[in-house]
Amino acid sequence: MKQLAISLLLCASAAAAAPPIRILVAYHSQTGNTEKLAMAVRDGAASVPEVEVALRKVGQATAEDIVKADGLAVGTPVHWGNLSAETKSFLDRVGAALGLGKQGATFGEGRLAGVFCTAGGPAGGQDTARLSIIASLLHLRFVVAGGVSADGFGELGPQAATMGTPGGVGKSDLDDARRFGERLARLTKQFRSGVGK
Repeated sequence: MKQLAISLLLCASAAAAAPPIRILVAYHSQTGNTEKLAMAVRDGAASVPEVEVALRKVGQATAEDIVKADGLAVGTPVHWGNLSAETKSFLDRVGAALGLGKQGATFGEGRLAGVFCTAGGPAGGQDTARLSIIASLLHLRFVVAGGVSADGFGELGPQAATMGTPGGVGKSDLDDARRFGERLARLTKQFRSGVGK
């Protein structure tokens, strides 16, 4: 009986000592629109218990932020139908931080990632920008998780078309981003713990 009590205490101590799930939301924003989506992604991810979220501009995310992250959300404005140069530079730094050029490197193995973006119009290149980032993440061996629309359909990740009337990021865009953040954090937690839905 005494051994059982000791075993239960040790298991409880080990569970309590488990590090939290860490999500890095890294984004580039020129006009503040991508930043608004990034904050909503952060809020959604932070709503999941036992999850810590770091929100960083891509130029401010450190190698330590990248290495510590169990999950990664990357946001970009669309530039000429593609991701921004700043976001591409960040993805290069992700590769370097996770082992580029090092023998036996596992890169993003065992980590989840997802993407989000903003563009001026509804046909501004959001899909190609997100697919470019997804391709890089897959090459880095991340498992990529998409979003789920308000109608329940899968999507590449949240997006916002910011021109027009009224312009900017709307409530439904922010709702999509929060759902995406929550989903990414929840799936990352399940993935890391080895528990399926």
